[in-house]
Amino acid sequence: MNQDSRSSFTGKLGFVLAAAGASVGLGNIWRFPYLAARYGGGIFLLVYIILALTFGYTMIIAETSIGRKTHRSPVGAFQALSDSRIMHAGGWVNAIIPILILPYYSVIGGWVCKYLFEYLRGNTEVLSSDSYFGEFITSGTKPEIWFVVFAALVILVILAGVENGIERVSRIVMPILLVLAVVISIYSVTRPGALKGVRYFLVPDFSNFTWMTVVSAMGQMFYSLSIAMGILITFGSYMKKDVSIEKSTKQVEIFDTGVAILAGMMIIPAVFSFSGGDEQALQQGPSLMFVTMPKIFARMGFGRGIGILFFVLVLFAAVTSAIALCESAVSTLEDELHWNRKAGTALVTVVMLILGSLSSLGYGPLADVRIIGMQFLDFFDFLTNSVMMPIAAMFICALVTKHIGIDEIEAEVTTDGHPFRRKKVFRFMIRYLCPLFVLIILLSSIANVLGWIKM
Repeated sequence: MNQDSRSSFTGKLGFVLAAAGASVGLGNIWRFPYLAARYGGGIFLLVYIILALTFGYTMIIAETSIGRKTHRSPVGAFQALSDSRIMHAGGWVNAIIPILILPYYSVIGGWVCKYLFEYLRGNTEVLSSDSYFGEFITSGTKPEIWFVVFAALVILVILAGVENGIERVSRIVMPILLVLAVVISIYSVTRPGALKGVRYFLVPDFSNFTWMTVVSAMGQMFYSLSIAMGILITFGSYMKKDVSIEKSTKQVEIFDTGVAILAGMMIIPAVFSFSGGDEQALQQGPSLMFVTMPKIFARMGFGRGIGILFFVLVLFAAVTSAIALCESAVSTLEDELHWNRKAGTALVTVVMLILGSLSSLGYGPLADVRIIGMQFLDFFDFLTNSVMMPIAAMFICALVTKHIGIDEIEAEVTTDGHPFRRKKVFRFMIRYLCPLFVLIILLSSIANVLGWIKM
């Protein structure tokens, strides 16, 4: 696909909102709060922000520049910038990740659709029961139906294209998401006893700092900023030359980190308030959103309304991220196989339905089928986020430092006279710290699965 025929965002705002939509997803609203709660509250937040301004910034700059320089999705970009077959494999690693993440991500998106539907029906008390979530995800048919509903929402946007689909949806959804997050956060922090939760989340307590605080914050970077998923390379390929890469990166950082903080403000103070200040109530991990929060909504005044707003927000975040994952996969098929958008979307849909059904049914009829001791959803999550994404990030660092050259990336960033104010940070991070961080994440994640450490 040549540069002239390639789809593009209409301008800076289109890229920023689409990239922010890719970044702001279940990683921010679902995963960030429970990790912050588990690993020290304010100290976790501080470490995360430092990493976002260094590690995250560097990887976003690198991936976006690679995409815009080549006007290709990950496979074509790596092939255009290196003659090494090993590096070409790195392009495929980046390209395959979204194809594997999208199915199980859509299953969780289906869970969100189900909860929103039940809140709209007024079943607030039912959702707050201890057994509801477990009974739902193990029922077989119900989670499968809602997975298909969520997948259909995503596919409809992808078929509409870059400008009419992805950009238009992002322009509408992202501002609404931000407003909802602010409204729910204000309501949460004004509950009796919630200020203790605000202090826990915002004020760093260095006595809570452990090495796992750093490792977990680094791992969260991949979820929150859509690093090493091929998404930012793909979206960079749609970016026009007159758009500042550094300024756009800064805006994505601010938007993404802001929503993560708002997510923490929505959930952590509310849990403190309705648990009587019991920090153990925060240690629910992944079930915090689907088990703990409905209990809180059931005890709130206007609990049904807040529950509706909360799951509308989560749904918007999940849809925008799933759209980005799907677009990255479709773009690869368009570039490498020269398929049209409809054909590429059709194949991605088939893969999504097959692999997603395994994840959806993995807690029910297929519960006894396990891969290295994991159910399908947990296995796909481990494979992509703990193994493939760190490896993909290593390939990106190697592509920049050993093949393209850092000077070429700087030239792309400064195209059309745009500034590159954090150039020294980028140079140091991409050469030394980013590869080190990525190796730490990879080894820590594998050690965690083997039971050597607990994350």
